Amino acid sequence: MAERETLKTEPPRLYQVVMLNDDYTPMEFVIMVLQEYFKHDLEAATLIMLKIHHEGRGVCGVFTKDLAATKVELVLAAARRAGHPLQCIMEAA
Repeated sequence: MAERETLKTEPPRLYQVVMLNDDYTPMEFVIMVLQEYFKHDLEAATLIMLKIHHEGRGVCGVFTKDLAATKVELVLAAARRAGHPLQCIMEAA
């Protein structure tokens, strides 16, 4: 019987989805996006929104690369539909 090689698979790299502050997007819209696309409750969404507002950026969640890219596109599309300049990016976690 041939010996089986054990392959070590590394966990996938994770990426954080980050929203950037602007002076035009309403705070309520940011909270709605955090609740709808990232499943945060109202309290968590409000805290993240305040972090974005005061620090210029805030992490919405951490995901695998494909899921993070999809979340970024969903947020940008929602912002465009609503006429807001909200920016959302992904970075290696």
